[in-house]
Amino acid sequence: MKIDIWSDIACPWCYIGKRHLEAGIASLGADAPDVEIEYHSYELSPDTPLDFEGSTVEYLSAKKGMPVEQVEQMMQHVTDVAAKAGLEYHFEHVAHTKTLKGHELLHLAKAHGKQLEMKERLMKAYFTDGGRVNRIDELVGWAEELGIDAAEARDALESGRYADDVQADIAQARAYGIQGVPFFVIDGKYGVSGAQPAEVFAQALTQVAGERDGEAA
Repeated sequence: MKIDIWSDIACPWCYIGKRHLEAGIASLGADAPDVEIEYHSYELSPDTPLDFEGSTVEYLSAKKGMPVEQVEQMMQHVTDVAAKAGLEYHFEHVAHTKTLKGHELLHLAKAHGKQLEMKERLMKAYFTDGGRVNRIDELVGWAEELGIDAAEARDALESGRYADDVQADIAQARAYGIQGVPFFVIDGKYGVSGAQPAEVFAQALTQVAGERDGEAA
């Protein structure tokens, strides 16, 4: 069974959705179908500057035109939901930036069969560690952590080798009518939008597996 996921590195609900999907699959135990997961690039805020100088609160307050207090409450809510999913968010350390270079690295990692590990590493870097997911030196370091040759990673990022693949993913999202992420496409025909609870994913996977078994019979 194939699950295609449109997601942005800088999307807090995408990381939560990732955990909920993983928990949903795990909850099925021996009944869990064999699942192939592929992540696709999506740019949640294309107008984000490369290096925003300021806090997350300042960024969101200005972008959304919301009072600081309201933004702080919103971030605390997301942090609490993330904690329930086993994630540790530190919005006070988040470095807002464009994520396109990070998405290019995800495509390189996919070519090495390590896309899922890289997705996890980049989201942890962004939400927990305060990493700069647009800076080539930091991206190369994370590639090395996963056993990808540093010189190859640097060449791929500096040359923009995977830039067209990133844009193709974004164009595919538009073609599907995806206007927000995370967005999960199961077996190319069933869509699940948002960071749904683990049981919703478990139910959807069970349903699709049952339909596949029925077709096979």
